[in-house]
Amino acid sequence: MTFKATVLTLYPEMFPGPLGMSLAGRGLQRGLWALDTCQIRDHTTDKHRSVDDTPAGGGAGMVLRADVLARAIDAASNKDDGRPRLLMSPRGRPFNQARAHDLAKGPGAVIICGRFEGVDQRVIEARELEEVSVGDYILSGGEMAAMTVLDAVVRLIPGVMGNMASAETESFEKGLLEHPHYTRPVEFEGRTIPEVLGSGNHKKIHEWRLAEAERLTRARRPDLWGAYMAEDDSD
Repeated sequence: MTFKATVLTLYPEMFPGPLGMSLAGRGLQRGLWALDTCQIRDHTTDKHRSVDDTPAGGGAGMVLRADVLARAIDAASNKDDGRPRLLMSPRGRPFNQARAHDLAKGPGAVIICGRFEGVDQRVIEARELEEVSVGDYILSGGEMAAMTVLDAVVRLIPGVMGNMASAETESFEKGLLEHPHYTRPVEFEGRTIPEVLGSGNHKKIHEWRLAEAERLTRARRPDLWGAYMAEDDSD
């Protein structure tokens, strides 16, 4: 089963973009995952190819129309399509590493890139769209968010990343931020590599890395630290 992503957007020329390079790009070339785009504007019916309209009740900006987006979704994903439908939205549930793993194990995803002030609520409900956020900030549209989600997911597909063992110690995999890294030269501007890393004692190296990961998480992400400690207490 090949992971297949279908992205619905007003700017299909933005893809694959960064997803066509590095690990994701090589995986795409090798057929380890697939990417299609759907131009939402192709599913308009008026001569102006209008995809948006003024918000009901008044207010600033424009809203992506339910009828146009519904036709685009139906064309890209029929009723038998088992892929989740994700709407990139700042009000969505925060995307995290656990969700990335879940998606990587599945058949793919249909990703809708919003624009303007938002998307008509009726199509969100009618097409059972899962609203997903990549952070507490506003982007000009959902395309960059979609790329972020896909990059996080695709690298977890078997064969895309050369050494999956390297992913096991990355930030968020064990509920902690990642420990610091060092490489040659041994001395850089008066700073040296921690002595324990050159000791050859794998147990002590592991303990040092864990302690550093805990230190950084406690200092920088108290939310993660709280969850990590709560899980540790429940064991």
